[in-house]
Parts: sequence; C-alpha cells; structure tokens
Amino acid sequence: MTKTRTRSPESAAGAATDLLALDRQVCFALAVASRTVISLYRPLLEPMGLTHPQYLVMLALWEAEPLRVNELADRLSLEPATLSPLLKRLETGGLVARRRDPHDERAVAVTLTPAGRRLRASAEQIPPAVLARLGMELGELEELRDRLTTVIEAARRVE
Repeated sequence: MTKTRTRSPESAAGAATDLLALDRQVCFALAVASRTVISLYRPLLEPMGLTHPQYLVMLALWEAEPLRVNELADRLSLEPATLSPLLKRLETGGLVARRRDPHDERAVAVTLTPAGRRLRASAEQIPPAVLARLGMELGELEELRDRLTTVIEAARRVE
C-alpha cells in the first residue's frame, strides 16, 4: 500500500509561492534545457564523428586558429585539463594538430588539419537542422542566447 501525502489548505495555497518547488528552480530548467537541446545535436553530429563537446571545440577553431590551449579553454569556459582529452581525441581523428607554440615553448597551439577545415562544410547544416527540430525562429533563439549570456555573466560576478 502506498502512502499518499495530503496538503493542508494553507500548504496548498502556499504551493504557488513555494520557493523550493522544483518547477520554479532556474537551475532545474537550465539543466533540463541543456540536456534536451544537446540531445538534439547527437544524431546530427554522429555522422561527422563528433560529440557535442568536440563540436564546440571545432566551432571555436573554425572562428580562429591557431589557438593556444589556454585560449581555447577560456573561449569554451572549460579547464585546460578537461579540454586536453577532447583535443587528444580530435587529434587522433585527424581533425586538429597540437604543436608547441614557436613563440612560447611552454604553450601548446591547436590548429585545424585540412580534414578539420573540410568538416566545416558539413557542420554548416547543423544550425538550420536544430532550428527545424526545435520549431523555433532564429530570433527567438538569439534572444534566449542573449538572456542566458546575461545570466552567465551575472553568475560569474558572484564567483
């Protein structure tokens, strides 16, 4: 026999303003949105041989290269130690090359290989496919991205 919880009238009325209600939590909405949206990318990235984190690395490198590992980590908001295994897998896959920076032997620079550059053409199909899967307009997603960027910046100021 299962035990059911009942609410008193006072607690039922207070539920609308319960600050600890799961569906009122920004962290919960962000976590679910992140997992759900990233899962939309998986079938689009699989034919390219990329995971979502690897795709983010490639996006950064398609914008600018070479990038030192610490510059790439900053752009992606990752720790260099987290980024290293991603880079190793991309290098093994023939998409990037890591070399000592000739201007600073302590730093490692990451560049795209010709195969990594060619992969960009396939990746150009991903944003429109994600828009179609979400059934949203580009402007809506850009507004959401801008609002999330504001939240990220606010949270970083607290750190």
